[in-house]
Amino acid sequence: MNLRHSVRAVVLDEDDRILLCRFAIPEPAGTVVWAAPGGGIEPGETPLAALRRELREEVGLALGADPSHVWHQEVVAAHAAGYDGVINDYYLVRTATFTPRGTLSDEQLAAENISGLKWWHPREVASYAGADLFSPRDLATPLTALITSGVPAGPVRLGL
Repeated sequence: MNLRHSVRAVVLDEDDRILLCRFAIPEPAGTVVWAAPGGGIEPGETPLAALRRELREEVGLALGADPSHVWHQEVVAAHAAGYDGVINDYYLVRTATFTPRGTLSDEQLAAENISGLKWWHPREVASYAGADLFSPRDLATPLTALITSGVPAGPVRLGL
């Protein structure tokens, strides 16, 4: 099975808001998914090097110390062309609130299906009733657990 390995950052500010990217997915048409910033690990790249690159490119955040690995997600389903699914490893990044603006242009972000960035309070995620989806779908549950209980002893396994 050919799974795409990606890294993502659970970026939390001092008010425990999470920074999410708005992905406008072309298939099925009109699907919008809010997901943590991050992306695929390139050949020869370590997961943390990929995370640093993705955060710099997408949101303009430079990582200092190595962040904690908090969540692990494996999804077997058509996710990206040429792959049978995806593995997402999530790392906790605590930071002061900032206005996200990475090194990629709006056109480059759009080519990666990113059409916006937003800080979400966990209550907003939990109570959201619109058509957009979150990744993972039940983001509010692991997010609340992470905020209230702190970094787990090992990565928590997530579903779709």
